[in-house]
Amino acid sequence: MTETHSAQVRGDSGREVAELVASRVLDVPDFPKPGVMFKDLMPLFADGDVFREVVDGIVRHHGRDSFDTVAGIEARGFVIAAAIAYATGVGVVPVRKAGKLPRAAYAASYALEYGEATLEVHQDAFTAGHRVLVVDDVLATGGTAQATLDLVERAGGTVAGFTVLLELGFLGGRKRLAPRPVHALLTV
Repeated sequence: MTETHSAQVRGDSGREVAELVASRVLDVPDFPKPGVMFKDLMPLFADGDVFREVVDGIVRHHGRDSFDTVAGIEARGFVIAAAIAYATGVGVVPVRKAGKLPRAAYAASYALEYGEATLEVHQDAFTAGHRVLVVDDVLATGGTAQATLDLVERAGGTVAGFTVLLELGFLGGRKRLAPRPVHALLTV
């Protein structure tokens, strides 16, 4: 394993935050399959001071009063969403893999490089016009993010923002989500 570093560390909240995130990302070669370089964010979550700074940075970027609830995408997005919700005193809504929610849910399917996946959110997760900050750990091709943003809107929410800790810029997810703004703390 190696740490993710670059002479050109960049992110939408500035170089300092990007460097902080980069310092806690480990590259794990050949996971989950040969040829893939997995970006492991668990060291960031495990470092309380760094995790607090990352959450505070997200809140600063969006503003405490710019959203009514936070939606986290399964599974690491749950960790980030819960921390932001707690820090701002708003609720948190999980966006789950298919079949995990106990009540009526909206579903959205999207393509993966090896098949298809489906996400769901409870139909009553948001009231009409509810401003929702959507968060996840990584933005890759944008399929998961696009499905989630669509689900939030189908459930009556208004997307107030979308933030990820790490954007894999070479995979083009940001372009797929346009014209919606993407906030990435670190882009590689």
